[in-house]
Amino acid sequence: MKRKDFENQINLLLQKYLVTDEIKLIDVEFVKEGPNHYLRVFIDKKEGVTIDDCEKISKFLDDHLDDYDKDIDASYYLEVSSPGLDRPMKTKEDYLRNIGDVIEIKFYQAINGQKQLTGILKEYCDEGLILVLDDDSELSIKHDQIALAKLAIVI
Repeated sequence: MKRKDFENQINLLLQKYLVTDEIKLIDVEFVKEGPNHYLRVFIDKKEGVTIDDCEKISKFLDDHLDDYDKDIDASYYLEVSSPGLDRPMKTKEDYLRNIGDVIEIKFYQAINGQKQLTGILKEYCDEGLILVLDDDSELSIKHDQIALAKLAIVI
């Protein structure tokens, strides 16, 4: 089984399980780091993720993974955690959830002479997004211009 197929199957399994829960699935990744493989599940919820939330998802997966990992020929560690404050925004849902928040964007190529900008995410659509800059001007950015977008940590 390919890595992406395994990730997708676990993603679908968890989405069905969490459909009525306040916990939201952020990402699933199956990676090799050094000699070890890891199945990492990132979850979030409005009030913040607790140890009990991670344990709940971990126990659920322990009960179901044997049905999904038969074609995985390596042992792996299961990790369930919050994705952290500085996680990249990858999906449409990530962007929509963070409208009104301050985000940092790094570009593949400089825009207006800058390779990185910080601003308030005003709008998101299939074509791109609108960022409100410090001077209250708005900048339209296409998705294919974005190398990395993440929440800014404002202190």
